[in-house]
Amino acid sequence: MTEAEALEKKQSSNGNVVPEATIEDVFDHTYKEKEGPKPARVIVWRNVFLMSLLHLSALYAIFLIPSASPLTLLWSVLCFLISALGVTAGAHRLWSHRSYKATLPLRIFLGVANSMAFQNDIFEWARDHRVHHKYSETDADPHNAVRGFFFAHIGWLLVRKHPDVIEKGRKLELADLYADKVVMFQRKYYRPSVLVMCFFVPMFVPWYMWGESLWVAYFIPALLRYTLVLNASWLVNSAAHMWGNRPYDKNINPRENAFVTFSAIGEGFHNYHHSFPYDYATSEFGCKLNLTTCFIDFMCFLGLAKDRKRVPRETVQARIQRTGDGSHRSG
Repeated sequence: MTEAEALEKKQSSNGNVVPEATIEDVFDHTYKEKEGPKPARVIVWRNVFLMSLLHLSALYAIFLIPSASPLTLLWSVLCFLISALGVTAGAHRLWSHRSYKATLPLRIFLGVANSMAFQNDIFEWARDHRVHHKYSETDADPHNAVRGFFFAHIGWLLVRKHPDVIEKGRKLELADLYADKVVMFQRKYYRPSVLVMCFFVPMFVPWYMWGESLWVAYFIPALLRYTLVLNASWLVNSAAHMWGNRPYDKNINPRENAFVTFSAIGEGFHNYHHSFPYDYATSEFGCKLNLTTCFIDFMCFLGLAKDRKRVPRETVQARIQRTGDGSHRSG
């Protein structure tokens, strides 16, 4: 890493140095993959069965959509947005990258929303995501896109982790996660919180509030919505590491992908995000096509969030000129 790149990684929006703890999500150029044969791939058949069943159920749920009431469909969209924010604004931008600060009420909301998303508890999600950034596209990356689209999208959840992923995850500094009572409470009660928030509440509300059938309420707001949120998140790991332009750094795989930006409510500006992981907006364009950034800004307006980290424009422009692929546009 050059001196200029190191400074980019540590500058905040007001020119101050970002706390040293953020070094945990900066790419480690010293890591070298071990020589010799790769470890045998061990399939987790329980996960294969459950994921296959979930996606078949979601496919069936699509055929139930015409029989669902408009209110049920609107509720499904709302549940999608809440659970997506639990990942994007919560596990990702708040807890993985510490790109802004949230008050206790907001952290509780994001913790509950994260349980609705059911993508591992916040602690495990943030730990694995920091490993992903620190060792991106190597054996130590949990969803290494070099291993192909399927592996980066869902395959990494169907096999045992590479030993380097486990080893590097154990060596990360995670004191901030251990110190967060919301994170540790959710981790302790994760299974019951998932049963309630991911499945029971999305199903119960339509049945109780406007008389939707339990069958439709279970398959559409619960299972179909959950499957869509999963795949929207996974596309950040797969599609956004394979297709799109690289206006900020042509030397890394992550790309700017408009479809992923839309489906993952703002997480598709991925070349920018891997170039500047501490930026709370994950994009130089603020709220543009970025619902998560709009949400964080609104929380700041309400006094529920503060200290948003931002990359100075001159720093972004310097990076574009130095390592971009020439495809950058101003907006």
